[in-house]
Amino acid sequence: MKLRLLVYTALMAAIIAVLGLVPPIPLNFLPVPIVLQNIGVFLAGMILGRKYGALSVVIFLLLVLCGAPLLSGGRGGIGVLMSPSAGFLIMYPVVAFLIGWARDRQIESLNVFKAFTIITIFGVLLLDTVGAIVMGFIAEIPTKNALYSSLAFVPGDLIKAIIASFIAIALIKNPVTGRALKQTQ
Repeated sequence: MKLRLLVYTALMAAIIAVLGLVPPIPLNFLPVPIVLQNIGVFLAGMILGRKYGALSVVIFLLLVLCGAPLLSGGRGGIGVLMSPSAGFLIMYPVVAFLIGWARDRQIESLNVFKAFTIITIFGVLLLDTVGAIVMGFIAEIPTKNALYSSLAFVPGDLIKAIIASFIAIALIKNPVTGRALKQTQ
C-alpha cells in the first residue's frame, strides 16, 4: 500500500470520527437517532473507492469497538453491537464498499447525478432498510413498523447524499486530487 493511500484511508477514518462530534438528533418514536456520520461513510466509498473506502470505515469501527467514544453522542465499546444502531454500524463498511465498487466502475464518466444515484441506492436505501430491520429485531419492534418508522431518516439521508455527491465529484474532478483518487481503484 502506498503511503499516500494509507494517509487518505486514515484521514477518512478521522473525518468519520469528527462527524461524531455533531450531537445526535433523537427521535421520540425510534431508538436510533439521526446522525451525521453516515455522510462520512458515503464519502469514504465515493472518494476512496471500494478497497480503501471500506478499509477506512473498518478502521473507524475497530476504534469504536475498542472503546473509543467516536460515535455520535460519545458512544463506543463492544456494546454498540447490541444496541438498536447495530444494523446501521455493521452495514457501514458494506455500504462504503458497494458505493466504492460502483464508483470504480464509473470513475471516468462520474458526475454529480451518477454519484447521487449510487449513494442513494447503496447509502440510503440499503443502509436504512437493513439498519431498520436489525433495529426492529433488537428493539423488539415488528419489522413492518421498524421499516415504516425508519422512513424518517430518508429526507435527511438524501440531503447527505447530495452533499457527499458534490464534495466527491469536486475532489475527483480536481486536477490535483483527482489523479491520485482515480488510482485508488
